[in-house]
Amino acid sequence: MEGNLKGGAPQRRKTGTPYQLNPHSKKTQPPSPPQRARETKPPRAHQKEPQEKGVNSAMLRDWQTECMYRVLWIRKVLEGRGVVYGNSGGKDCTLAGILCRMATEKVLGVIMPCHSSVNYGTDREHAKLVAEKFRIETVEVDLSAVKTAFLNALNPTMDVLELGGENRDKAMMNINPRLRMTTLYALAQARGAMVCGTGNRSEINTGYFTKWGDGAFDFNPIADLTATEVFDFLRFLGAPEAIINKAPSAGLFEGQTDEAEMGLRYADIDEYLLHGTGKPEIVAKIERQKAVTEHKRRMPLCYPEGAEEDWGVT
Repeated sequence: MEGNLKGGAPQRRKTGTPYQLNPHSKKTQPPSPPQRARETKPPRAHQKEPQEKGVNSAMLRDWQTECMYRVLWIRKVLEGRGVVYGNSGGKDCTLAGILCRMATEKVLGVIMPCHSSVNYGTDREHAKLVAEKFRIETVEVDLSAVKTAFLNALNPTMDVLELGGENRDKAMMNINPRLRMTTLYALAQARGAMVCGTGNRSEINTGYFTKWGDGAFDFNPIADLTATEVFDFLRFLGAPEAIINKAPSAGLFEGQTDEAEMGLRYADIDEYLLHGTGKPEIVAKIERQKAVTEHKRRMPLCYPEGAEEDWGVT
């Protein structure tokens, strides 16, 4: 189980019934299980489910049990502190926000529009919908003017250095998530809280996140879940269908979608991650993506003590 929590798995309820965990409870252990409860222990992400192959199954995991242990893990991580997270109205942040809210009342969701018109429309509407339904305190920080001022300072230097093309375009887009993470950490530090990450396993594996942007956080309760599993979990928890059914998007610009930008479908990525299967050309592309983005998933490299020995210097 996550967080190395001891104790047996909780008793199951009927499939499809959202698990309600009292957010005021001080308990850090699940209730005592009935006999043979160990058989209901939820599988880890790398284990294959005893079900028909595919990622469109009605129930990918025992979400009731998953919910219980993830909430307990969050409480253990927080040690009484609060949570700050970016609420874009997307699937991943919705799931992370719900789980955090089940763990503690001290959760702050932050809506951060930045230059993209969709941020002021559907993104904001869905973010508020989640906040209202799950009683999550939410504020809005408009970063558009901040980005404009930053670009006014940065672009002259970019021009002098004759930096342009695709790399410059991507660098400009990645300013958005980096400004958002700066905002989240400023709020979290001021509140004595921790920043919750909202990336899923599919994104992390392919490197589809911004280094020191949405890739920066203190803890992430959904990092082991594929995108398909996130959708499934959200349905179990009763999240708004409008959020579950919309095309996944980082909201970086109008009409942007994750799958179009990656050139990969989440269904294909998840089939490979969950079952190790897929068309050879797709599997090869996923592995290429993983290889070229490896630097995003590791800590910065530091000169190690004794490195001189690698070159025969003593």
